[in-house]
Amino acid sequence: MIDPVLASRLQFALTTIVHIIFPVMSMGLAPFLVYFTWKEVRTDDPVYPRLRSFWTSVFAISFVVGTVTGIVLEFEFGTNFAAFATTAGELFGGPLAVEGMMAFFLEATFLGVFVFGRDRVSDRLYFLSSVFVGLGTWLSAVWILVANSWMQTPRGFELAREGGQPVVTLVDPVAAYANPRFPWMFVHMQSAAVLSVALFLAGVAAYYVRTGGDDRFWRMTLKVALVALLVTAPFQVLHGDSYARHVAETQPQKFAAMEAQYETGPHADLHLLAVPTSLDGFTDPRTETLFTVSLPSLASALASGGDPSAVVDGLNEFDGSPPVAFVFWSFRAMVGFGFWFVGLALWGGYRWYQGRLFESERLLRALTWSSLLGILTVELGWIVTEVGRQPWVIQGVMRTTDGVSPGLTGTEATVTLVGFAGGYALLLALYSGVIFRLLRRGPPDAADVTTSEAPAPPEEVTVDD
Repeated sequence: MIDPVLASRLQFALTTIVHIIFPVMSMGLAPFLVYFTWKEVRTDDPVYPRLRSFWTSVFAISFVVGTVTGIVLEFEFGTNFAAFATTAGELFGGPLAVEGMMAFFLEATFLGVFVFGRDRVSDRLYFLSSVFVGLGTWLSAVWILVANSWMQTPRGFELAREGGQPVVTLVDPVAAYANPRFPWMFVHMQSAAVLSVALFLAGVAAYYVRTGGDDRFWRMTLKVALVALLVTAPFQVLHGDSYARHVAETQPQKFAAMEAQYETGPHADLHLLAVPTSLDGFTDPRTETLFTVSLPSLASALASGGDPSAVVDGLNEFDGSPPVAFVFWSFRAMVGFGFWFVGLALWGGYRWYQGRLFESERLLRALTWSSLLGILTVELGWIVTEVGRQPWVIQGVMRTTDGVSPGLTGTEATVTLVGFAGGYALLLALYSGVIFRLLRRGPPDAADVTTSEAPAPPEEVTVDD
């Protein structure tokens, strides 16, 4: 049987990796749905009701599955990490409760209007329902990330002991909930969600444009997605650079793992490319086991905000370190994909400028093969974020080994891990199957999409054929 600490960590990692797909889809789709709905009520172009109706179906399916998997995650705090829940419950439980009362109910209430009310309410109310659905989706992220960011940079609390158990007491809600990590995590996560969905929309649309699908619908989808890609891909790279500097300041141990920096010293290099020269290099990335293409002193400059001679703390300075290989390789892959997305966006923008967006076979194939890479990159980012924090469940306050439920046995943890792995694999397969069938069936006909009011006079469409 697996050690209960390891099994609990694997189970939580598994459920998080699967769950995060669905919030990414719903959060990323929200701005697109608001835009499609706004264009629908402002113009008489029949493509926008079809865009809104089709992608709303994907949104609704993702919302339902994300709700189910999110509830399971919250139960795991009690079943597998009861000691953590006892210690941090006062502070950690608040944001999760607010997320349910404020964000989820706002989103769920207006989602009913948005999905079923097109021919029952006015255009204005219908558009507002799209805005409130999107707002609810993004508010959910606010409170989830408030809780998670506090675990990364805990503030505004006092640690006491009750019955021999450490207990966190909230003393400054502003310092705790507006902790230094939250704005970085929120902006990076939301941008990543929009970028991921833009890649998904562009990839699906590129496939149908290339294979002769519904011309008008898929060409419009590709153009709207490419605009979002041109905005979010470069922004994500620039923001990620600043975010890494913040990590170096607040979690130097994580930053050292990201760069496999074992020794403390100045002029630390930034490894642009790393290739293992032996099998040991995969599991224990060190200078002697890697072939690297590096920029001299850039890691020091990045960590300090510009000083190439700044001292960077090495992993040997800390009591316990994360699994460096997971963090190091995940970070390299994440950054590599990020630059690929920038190149893909600029490539698409250039072809659009030339008037050859739909005739570039190589571009369309590249977009199709990249359609799921955004979601994969989000997964890699969360591995860096969560694994890089180890061995701490609350940075500098509580170790993960101390947060596991004290009465949990190896047998119980192993059985539930296997059960969850099977259940979540089935759930993901069903979700993928439903989305694939929806995409294969294609968008609805214009006659099948109803409106409640006569359309406004036609206006110039900003993103059009």
